[in-house]
Amino acid sequence: MELLLLRAMILPLFLLLISSSPVYIVAQDCGNNGITKTIVVDKSGKADFTTIQEAIDSIKENNNQWVKVRINAGTYTEKVDIPYNKPCIYLEGENKDSTIITYDDHQQTDTSATFSSAPNNIIARFITFKNSYNLQDGKLGTKDREVVPALAARIYGDKSVFHDCNFIGFQDTLWDVEGRHYFKDCTIEGAIDFIFGYGQSYFENCILNATSSGYVTAQGRHERNETSGFVFSGGKLIGNGQTFLGRAYGPFSRVIFYGTYLSSVVVPQGWSAWKSNNGSGTIYIEAECEGPGANTTGRVPWSKKLDRSKMGNYTRKFFIDQDGWLSHIPIKF
Repeated sequence: MELLLLRAMILPLFLLLISSSPVYIVAQDCGNNGITKTIVVDKSGKADFTTIQEAIDSIKENNNQWVKVRINAGTYTEKVDIPYNKPCIYLEGENKDSTIITYDDHQQTDTSATFSSAPNNIIARFITFKNSYNLQDGKLGTKDREVVPALAARIYGDKSVFHDCNFIGFQDTLWDVEGRHYFKDCTIEGAIDFIFGYGQSYFENCILNATSSGYVTAQGRHERNETSGFVFSGGKLIGNGQTFLGRAYGPFSRVIFYGTYLSSVVVPQGWSAWKSNNGSGTIYIEAECEGPGANTTGRVPWSKKLDRSKMGNYTRKFFIDQDGWLSHIPIKF
């Protein structure tokens, strides 16, 4: 619980620091949707770089044209960090099962992520992001290694896209910190708050794998007029144990499941107010979901079940793409 409260303290401090830093003033767009340069990473040494971080470090600051970093198949044991002054980067693996970035840092949400992305206009495709700390030898909470926060990824920048990627962890797998993010055809795996943060994000046709009892989401929204929230459109929630769809990481937490297959892993009450409020200010919606976990008979009274006609505010176009930014990236959906 204390770690969750620490998260709420970290973000405002982080935003204060970057708002006064000159490196935050970077190109907000990337010209047209064409790739101007491609660099290649290969562990064998037969390409431009042998590590992903070296490739990112080679890209000029305040870049304003799309640069592709093609990552050949392999397991890259490294922490990868894209700083605020390096936007317009497109990371592309061979496929998400053969191009893997993994590390095992842990404890702190603001330092443990295997992959960190700070700038606007970032794309990742066909890559697995993994934090192996809680997954050693397939065991959890062993005598010498208790379960602690260990992030696979943390995403800060606006206009970030992740297509056909895996995010693998156990506690706090994906920190969806802030900004508009689009996740399509991804698999996100974990158990305890494994998708959390303040982002304004749309998850389309994603597989959510709850590997143990816990909470799928911990979305933070602290004011009624904030635009943040998580929308899950299509896809499915599977797994083991019994899990809540989400718990309120802020008094106005907002999470929507729309046309999602919900397996029997979902607990009857569906949602938890946690200790931040009584649930009355949250927006928790299930619309046209299917599966044994979609039975809303036992749901908490402050969640809603809506039909398609009431979901206009939660389409991809309305929720994250009113300015059409998704049409100006070098991949099409």
